[in-house]
Amino acid sequence: MHHFAKLLGAGAALAGAFIAAPLAAETVAIRAGSVIADAAGEPSGPATIFVEGGRIVSITPGHEVPADREIDLSGKTVLPGLVDLHTHLTGDPGGDFWKATTEPEEWGVVVGAKNARITALAGFTTVREAGSGRETAFSLRRGTAEGLIPGPRIVAAGPALSIIGGHADVNGFRPEVNELLDTGFNCTGAVECAAKVRLASQNGADVIKITATGGVLSQQGRGLEAHFTFEEMKAIADTAHSLGLKVMAHAHGARGIEQAARAGIDTIEHGTFIDEAAAKAMRERGTVLVPTLMAFQGVSEGLGKGVYTPTVEEKIRMTQPVIGSLVARARQYGVTIAFGTDAGVFQHGRNAQEFALMRAQGMSDREALAAATTGAAKVLGMENQIGRLAPGYSADIIAVEGNPLKDVTVLEKVGFVMVRGRVIE
Repeated sequence: MHHFAKLLGAGAALAGAFIAAPLAAETVAIRAGSVIADAAGEPSGPATIFVEGGRIVSITPGHEVPADREIDLSGKTVLPGLVDLHTHLTGDPGGDFWKATTEPEEWGVVVGAKNARITALAGFTTVREAGSGRETAFSLRRGTAEGLIPGPRIVAAGPALSIIGGHADVNGFRPEVNELLDTGFNCTGAVECAAKVRLASQNGADVIKITATGGVLSQQGRGLEAHFTFEEMKAIADTAHSLGLKVMAHAHGARGIEQAARAGIDTIEHGTFIDEAAAKAMRERGTVLVPTLMAFQGVSEGLGKGVYTPTVEEKIRMTQPVIGSLVARARQYGVTIAFGTDAGVFQHGRNAQEFALMRAQGMSDREALAAATTGAAKVLGMENQIGRLAPGYSADIIAVEGNPLKDVTVLEKVGFVMVRGRVIE
């Protein structure tokens, strides 16, 4: 009986796998009204994209070639799925930091499953998870990869590295509660910080996230500039790179941004108070800025409503005078901009509203689209897999009305989404 139960369980698991995955032998033809294969190109005329086994096989003019299954998008513009380099799928917006003491980490997987589907339906077929509980984002990563839950491809950091009492460390509770909630990823000194990078790698991180300066939504309100020494940051960057991992640094203050860039960190997240010296250091090292303009939009919407503590409200107000010029200040000195929103600080699904904010700060529609496709793919080291529609690339495909190269805000309403060959319903 035990042997039979095992066989039955194996059969059910196998059946589930077949249901979750696209059939390898099936060829799907997407009949597109027009195709933007690359943000650097122009829309084609009517074309057919053939998908098999989760990958693009070919893109051919016209709609005449037969296939096993057809998807009619003949009235729409079809383009690569979008990439958001800064999300927090396992959380929803709010200032109730005390929930860390009442909600188990597992709840983040439940919230994350909801948000993964919402994010995919918004047109984002790949996201970089910029900090979560110890296992939550990794569980979501596996769930979307195996087709058990609908959602984007997830590149996950896991817990962020922080100084003791820094932005990603536990703040705001009694000392014994802070200690109890500590995830074990704060560090002091180059040796310990290198060890924590190795620990994150061992535990499954795809990218290393650090909080290089103070942050807006934590309860810590002092020492808001650089939160690691240069030696600590360099140890983090060098160790990560030796393991084949990139480093993303939450950084608001100009000196923290400059120091992170000089230490070899790959992307600066937020970059609020970037100045000439910081921007030049970024340009010299090829450090990319992920400006997360929607994060500032989102937190500003909660001001004066009792959402945030007085400490946090004060920090939000500190950022407001400079946010409107953030991208323009960086671009003035030749800094590369890539797309990221900090979704989770605001409601998931609003990610594409970032495009209008980028355009308002001087980016063209084409530049904004490239930042969320080819540019973001390059940041991830995945430029040969995602960000374009081409044979051999992942079948990450969306469709919209209109032409995003002329008006990028049409991406705020996505009518069709396919992730790795699976249609998101």
